Amino acid sequence: MSASMVRATVRAVSKRRILPTRAALTLTPSAVNRISFLLKNKPEFIAMKVGVRTRGCNGLTYTLDYTKEKDKSDEEVLQDGVRVFIEKKAQLTLLGTEMDYVESKLSSEFVFNNPNIKGTCGCGESFNI
Repeated sequence: MSASMVRATVRAVSKRRILPTRAALTLTPSAVNRISFLLKNKPEFIAMKVGVRTRGCNGLTYTLDYTKEKDKSDEEVLQDGVRVFIEKKAQLTLLGTEMDYVESKLSSEFVFNNPNIKGTCGCGESFNI
C-alpha cells in the first residue's frame, strides 16, 4: 500500500430505497470534514479520487487516492467546497452511494454505504455487484 492511499470499508445496504440524486456520490458532513482536512495537509493535490479495483475475496474493492488533476473521463462531485473525482470504471458502481467517515476506538476509515452491493466478504473490504 502506497503512502497516498487511504483505508476504506464497504457495507451493503439492504432494503434502502434509492433516491434520485444529482451526484453519483453523496458525502456526509464527517466525510467532507475529513477530506477537507486531508487536502489541507497536502496543498499540491486538488481532490480525492475514488476508484474500484478487482481484488479481495469477493471481487471488487474501493480505492482512494490524492489527485493533482481531473482526468477527462472522471466525474466530479463538488459538495461543501470539497472535490471528489470518480474514475470511469467506478461510476456505475457508486450510483446512489453515501460516503461516510467513521472513527472508533480501534479504527478510523471511510465507509461506503452502497445500495447496489449484492454481497461483501467477511472482513468488509471487498464486494460484488
